[in-house]
Amino acid sequence: MNATLQSMEPEQSEAGQYLSFSLGGEEYGIDILKVQEIKGWEPVRSLPDTPDYIKGVLDLRGTIVPIIDLRLRFGFMEAAYKPTTVTIILWVQAGDRQLTAGIVVDDVFDVLNVTVDAIRQSPDLGSRINTRYIQGMVTLNERMVLLLDTDRLLDPDELDRIG
Repeated sequence: MNATLQSMEPEQSEAGQYLSFSLGGEEYGIDILKVQEIKGWEPVRSLPDTPDYIKGVLDLRGTIVPIIDLRLRFGFMEAAYKPTTVTIILWVQAGDRQLTAGIVVDDVFDVLNVTVDAIRQSPDLGSRINTRYIQGMVTLNERMVLLLDTDRLLDPDELDRIG
C-alpha cells in the first residue's frame, strides 16, 4: 500500500502540516515535510547484533534504509503487524547530513493543519521521564496528538547511545 500525500488546503505562513498516526492506541504527529513516502509493511533484511527496535534494512530504489519499529523504540509492548501497519520513510537531519530512515507504526490517519498557536509545550515530567523527542502537543477535535521531533528521535548518535 503506497500512498501519495497531498496538501489539504493552502497554508498560512505560521501554520504547519503534520502526518498523524497511531502507536499503541495513542496518536502522534510528524512534520509532513519530513515524510518521503508511506509504504505498507513488508519484510526487511534483518541485521545481526542490533537493538530489538531496529527491524532491519530495506532497499528503497537503491538506497539502503534502516527500519525502526517505533513501538519498540518507545518501550511499548511488541505487537503483531496487521494490514494497517505501515512504514513511514522519513528524511532525517543529523548535523550536516541528511539521512533516510523508516519508522513502523500501527496505522496512519490523516494530515493535520496546525497553527503554531495551537501547539502546546510538553509538560515537565522531571528529569527521569524522557520528553526530548516531543516537539509539542496539540488538541484537535478532542484528540490529543503528540508532535514528534524526528531529527532527534532518529539521530544515529542518539540511537547508538540507547542501543
